[in-house]
Amino acid sequence: MKSLKELKEDRKESVSREQTIIRTSMIGIAANVLLAAFKAAVGVLTNSIAIVLDAVNNISDAGSSLITIVGTKLAAKEPDKKHPFGYGRIEYLSAMIISVIVLYAGITSLTESVRQIIHPQTPSYTPVSLVIVAVGVAVKIVLGRYVKGVGEKVNSDSLINSGEDATLDSIISASTLVAAGIFLIFRISLEAWLGAIISVVIIKSGIEMLRDTISQLLGERNDIELAKAIKKTVVSFPAVHGAYDLVLNNYGPDHWNGSIHIEVPDTCTAAELDYLLRSIQEAVFAEHQVVLTAIGVYSINTKDEDVIRVRKSVQEIVFSHKYIRQMHGFYLLKEEKTMRFDLVVSFDAKDRRAVFNEAVADVQKAFPEYQLQTAMDTDFTEE
Repeated sequence: MKSLKELKEDRKESVSREQTIIRTSMIGIAANVLLAAFKAAVGVLTNSIAIVLDAVNNISDAGSSLITIVGTKLAAKEPDKKHPFGYGRIEYLSAMIISVIVLYAGITSLTESVRQIIHPQTPSYTPVSLVIVAVGVAVKIVLGRYVKGVGEKVNSDSLINSGEDATLDSIISASTLVAAGIFLIFRISLEAWLGAIISVVIIKSGIEMLRDTISQLLGERNDIELAKAIKKTVVSFPAVHGAYDLVLNNYGPDHWNGSIHIEVPDTCTAAELDYLLRSIQEAVFAEHQVVLTAIGVYSINTKDEDVIRVRKSVQEIVFSHKYIRQMHGFYLLKEEKTMRFDLVVSFDAKDRRAVFNEAVADVQKAFPEYQLQTAMDTDFTEE
């Protein structure tokens, strides 16, 4: 369990992260509102649909930043009786809303661009309007890199999505300059066609953002590197002969709870086991900031040479099957004639249950006098 000092440190880090996200979002709102105002005025004065759409994009970005602030504030709420694991996943919801806004902006832009292709209008550019658009490109490039960089630093999908959206907007703004240059030199208006192409890029980006966020909400597999590091920490204890069935549950960015099974000798006393489990929990939290809410225990036969020999024979049988990744939880009771173990079957197998049944059947054939108690397990860190 966490100590009072650790809880205080967690709270400080959470507050600092929240303040960083809100401050970055406020900068984004201010920049986007100013850019939108200037571009809207320029777009109307020059009769440029591309610049007007660019201004609309800036407004949507300001809205995205506002959603990020609201989402961050809600996610920082303290756990309560109804949500004992906290509200951290709200950040994923805010990231999803931003993705929908980006998608909607792309669809709206595409619709307007198609309308302009069918009913074209001649733009009228001025040096001042082009300078304003050029400044907007520079601002968006800097803003996009800054927001995305902060998002990656504090692990905020909302900021990362906003930063990527800002980068896309800089491309949009740059393309309007290109269209303006072509029109001024060749008197050919490509704005509507360019707007359509850009809209497709925005739609694609929105779909990708939405897909990634929904995947996180559904629950992705364990972070492989984190899982490996946790198992390494657990098996570093001399009394632990193996670590299995690690499950990590994500309750928001940087908020992980988990459970694991360990194999220990059957000579461990209750007092020794209690001390070991507490030590493992403390070590995992100190090194990986993951709270192990449960540690299951498998007992290993260490006193009977016959049992040890049977275990090795069973291992040889089960690992002769291609898709068996692990065998653990083995325990044999000679007097009761029972044998128990769990098998982990790879997701690569076409029929995991069939592979498991075949392996168990082969063990039963080799040891017909024993009653088998088996279970098919999953390795949630499988690559």
